[in-house]
Amino acid sequence: MLVLVAPGQGAQTPGFLTPWLDLPGAADRVAAWSDAIGLDLAHFGTQADADAIRDTAVAQPLLVAAGLLSASALGATASAAPAPDAVAGHSVGEITAAVLAGVLDETAALKLVRKRGLAMAEAAAVTRTGMSALLGGDPEVTIPHLEKLGLTPANVNGAGQIVAAGTLEELAALEADKPEGVRRVVALKVAGAFHTRHMAPAVDVLAQAAAELSPADPTVTYVSNKDGDAVATGAEVVSRLVGQVANPVRWDLCMETFKELGVTALVEVCPGGTLTGLAKRALPGVKTLALKTPDDLEAARELIAEHASA
Repeated sequence: MLVLVAPGQGAQTPGFLTPWLDLPGAADRVAAWSDAIGLDLAHFGTQADADAIRDTAVAQPLLVAAGLLSASALGATASAAPAPDAVAGHSVGEITAAVLAGVLDETAALKLVRKRGLAMAEAAAVTRTGMSALLGGDPEVTIPHLEKLGLTPANVNGAGQIVAAGTLEELAALEADKPEGVRRVVALKVAGAFHTRHMAPAVDVLAQAAAELSPADPTVTYVSNKDGDAVATGAEVVSRLVGQVANPVRWDLCMETFKELGVTALVEVCPGGTLTGLAKRALPGVKTLALKTPDDLEAARELIAEHASA
């Protein structure tokens, strides 16, 4: 049983799209997507520096475009044979997953994520906020400690990782007063306190954009990072995409669902690495592979052929 997953913001690095644009037809597809959303994805994915692609309005569509390009090159979509048995995405990766499940088409998804990124960037500009990953510790100790400091456990990722979000002052207080058992606090390459009350203004913008969509029902199992549940209808997927921007990501519950489904292999689309790292710790015995460059495609195809049953 194979699950295909898509990473969220912070996974991007300068130039990570460069080798993918050498694949047949890739540059033309990215150019068409760029025209559709008014953003030069090829430039930002190949030439822009770390600060430029840290911008929420740039990072989000860039990540979705990279995920779709790599999944297409892999041949792992809902219409492919063999298809993944399940898909899921972390934060903005849920939009990538919606395409992989057949809920949205590529252009609609990129237009939606462009509006999402712009709205979240605008919300983030109101107050100086950010996010930090806490490594180690017990959630039952860590979460109350964060709440005491005014922070939100915005990503509960499992495998000993929780991401706190809030104002820069609150995050500085966390650095000085770590919860018991936490080994490190690492500032993330994001420009706001995503999945918290600070993103509430973006929800209304996204709801208006979502009203223009015509989603189809998923053709493979779509696991939502709101609560780890499998979502059966396209309308519910889109509704969750809207509310998700101001609600915590429960990737720990997604991985619990993967266990219940009987997952035997997990492939993470480009820029892979973050979610496979979590899976190696939380899903022992499950084979994992991260798509970083096209050199990883052949091994990923072999893993899909061996483990996908859909």
